[in-house]
Amino acid sequence: MEERVLKPNLGDYREEKEDDIVLTERGFQKLQEELDNLKNVKRWEVAKRIEQARAFGDITENSEYDDAKHEQAFVHGRILEIENILDNARVIREEEINLSQVTIGSSVRLEDVERGDEMNLRLVSAAEARGDQGCISDQSPVGKAIIGRKAGEVVEVQVPSGVLKYRILHIER
Repeated sequence: MEERVLKPNLGDYREEKEDDIVLTERGFQKLQEELDNLKNVKRWEVAKRIEQARAFGDITENSEYDDAKHEQAFVHGRILEIENILDNARVIREEEINLSQVTIGSSVRLEDVERGDEMNLRLVSAAEARGDQGCISDQSPVGKAIIGRKAGEVVEVQVPSGVLKYRILHIER
């Protein structure tokens, strides 16, 4: 496996261009692990499936072969996507996360103003938000509402059912 080096944080997140790829160290590592698994495990599993499906004979009407070829294309596409993200990412190190306001990498405790419910969220970039529990994208409605805000502020989030109000209780790394 080729080693990728964490790129230094080159300034405040808010100074970056909108299309820059920003990752936390944890997100960078998770993507590296996913890439390693896709290249060294999944790709070979799919190749074996294709080989087995070919052994059944005529591939023109072989649904197992078609399915395996589609999976192969998906795996190849995801490998290219992750490599592009990792090659172009700007990594925010844990110690660089600003505690005075919500930024990518912040863990935030929010209170639903109307119901009093509290929740913990971790704000990450859209490239990092793939299925992580408790992580929300900076491009999500809540993410857009809280980024750059300070503890104690109340934010409004427009959702299909109306407007939700959240108070930012606490910001940490």
